[in-house]
Amino acid sequence: MDESGFKINIAVVGLGLIGASYAMALRDLGPRCIYGIDKNEETLKRALDMGIVDKTSKKGNAFLKEVDLIIVALYPQDTVKFIEDNLDNFKEGVVITDTSGIKESVVSEINSILPDNMEFVGGHPMAGKEAGGIKFASKDIFKGANYIITPTVRNSKHNLNFIEKMAKDIGFKNVIYINPEEHDRIISFTSQLPHVIAVSLVDACVEENDIGLYTGGSFRDATRVAVINSMLWSELFTMNSEKLISEIERFEESINKLKDAIKYKDLNKLDNIFRKVSLKRKELV
Repeated sequence: MDESGFKINIAVVGLGLIGASYAMALRDLGPRCIYGIDKNEETLKRALDMGIVDKTSKKGNAFLKEVDLIIVALYPQDTVKFIEDNLDNFKEGVVITDTSGIKESVVSEINSILPDNMEFVGGHPMAGKEAGGIKFASKDIFKGANYIITPTVRNSKHNLNFIEKMAKDIGFKNVIYINPEEHDRIISFTSQLPHVIAVSLVDACVEENDIGLYTGGSFRDATRVAVINSMLWSELFTMNSEKLISEIERFEESINKLKDAIKYKDLNKLDNIFRKVSLKRKELV
C-alpha cells in the first residue's frame, strides 16, 4: 500500500451518510478509482451523478479483484457478512477497514475467516448527523473529529500507519489506538449510554401535550441524539449488551444518589454534587 499518496483503487461499501462522506473526502486525495457498492439503485445513481464515485455495483464482485482498499460502511453484522460473502472476490494484499461502532465481535469474526494474505483494520469514525442517507453526506463531516483504530496482532505497522494517514488526510484531528474490547467498554459509556438517556427522557414525556411549547435549550441539547436510526442502534445496543448494561447500572447509582439528595432536601449534598460535576465537565472541553 502506497503511504505517500492514494494512487490506488478504493471501494466504499454502503453509500449512506458515512460511506458517501468517505467517498467525497477520499476524492480529494486523488485515488485512481472510487468504486461504490450499495444495494439501492437510486443511491448508486445519485452517487454517480454527484461525481463521488467512478463506477458502481450492487454487489461489487465485478471489480473487487482490482481494489486495494475497501471501506465497509455497513451495520456491524452486515459488515461481517459482506466480507464473508466476498472472500473469493478480494484481491491478494487488500486492506479492509470498517466504520462500525462495535468492535470486539466484529474484529474477532472477520479475523477468524480472513486469509493471511488480506488484512482487516478495525476503524471507528466518531462523526455523524441525526439525519442519515447520501443526501446528507458531506466531506466536512470528519473535520476535527476523533478516529479510533482497534489493532490486533494480525495488523502490520505499515497498514496501521496507512489507515491513520488516511483518517488524518480526510480531516480527523485525533487518531486513537485501543484494543477492540476496551473500545466497546468505553463506547458503551461515551456513546451508547447518552443515547439510552436521551431516548428515555423523550419516552418519559410522550404523554405530555404540547411539550414543545415548554422546552428550552437544555431539553433540546439533552435529547438531540434521541432522533435515532432504530435498526442500527438496536443492533449496537444488543451486540454490546453486557458492557452497556453495566454502564446503565452505574448511571442508575448516580441518579439515585441525586434523587435521594432531592428527596431529603439535602442542600449540602446537592451543592457538592453540582460543584464536582461542573468542574469535571469543564475539564472535558
